[in-house]
Amino acid sequence: MLDIKRLLDLLPHRYPFLLVDRILEVEDDRRVVGIKNVTINEPYFQGHFPRHPIMPGVLIVEAMAQVGAALILNRPELAGKMAYFAAIDKVRFRRPVTPGDQLVLEAELVAMKGRVGKLKTTAKVEGQVVAEGELTFSLVDVDAV
Repeated sequence: MLDIKRLLDLLPHRYPFLLVDRILEVEDDRRVVGIKNVTINEPYFQGHFPRHPIMPGVLIVEAMAQVGAALILNRPELAGKMAYFAAIDKVRFRRPVTPGDQLVLEAELVAMKGRVGKLKTTAKVEGQVVAEGELTFSLVDVDAV
């Protein structure tokens, strides 16, 4: 398990863009499960949509990516790296995510070659898949950014 303090060490994101609250499981540097508690206090709900608040799909994808980045960047040999999106493929949204939901985010490392890797990701609420997709990332040196 990785708590918020460890996540802040691994990921460059900060409020309001840190979209992971905790990592619940890390399996063999190949699979990770994290959570995002979705609350009405999220700034995007002011405009998306005021009378029918729905978490934007792009932010669900970002949350899946952040969980995947935590998996990758938790490796000691990758200290000082950041993960950038290289591709977003086969993303599907199954149902809206609303305030009060808890997103359970899973990422599995499918392939890694050099500084480029691919993750298979899912987001679930109460056991039901709300989004899924394949995310490709590229690792860069933090000092080069």
